[in-house]
Amino acid sequence: MTSWTLLDLDQALRASWAADTCSPDDLIRAEWQPANPAWGHCDITALIVNDLFGGALMVGEVYADGEQQGFHWWNRLASGVELDLTREQFQWGQTVTAARVVERPPGPLPRRWEEYLLLRTRVGEHLARSLPEPAV
Repeated sequence: MTSWTLLDLDQALRASWAADTCSPDDLIRAEWQPANPAWGHCDITALIVNDLFGGALMVGEVYADGEQQGFHWWNRLASGVELDLTREQFQWGQTVTAARVVERPPGPLPRRWEEYLLLRTRVGEHLARSLPEPAV
């Protein structure tokens, strides 16, 4: 088994994010661009981090110009440290409020399952290792 660091995981995610793994909801608001690779990837990125490190899934409401624009996902590790590998996607003054812990949905995700599996595969290839099986 190849060892890797959190920096390696961050780099693997950044190299794996693409238009075909971006949330369709976010694509309606703005096109995915390599200059902002985290755009539209918070939910499936948080799930992959959860696959690897466990802990809790966090979600908050995203607002821009006083209107809710969707939700933002990140992780709270077992140590209590919050890890948000996609925070930089908010480049247009968005704010995230009403943070709360949410339970991971059991089984295949009700939406974005194919994108999640594609991102997991790409991240595993960049890390040169298989990721643990998804929680299904």
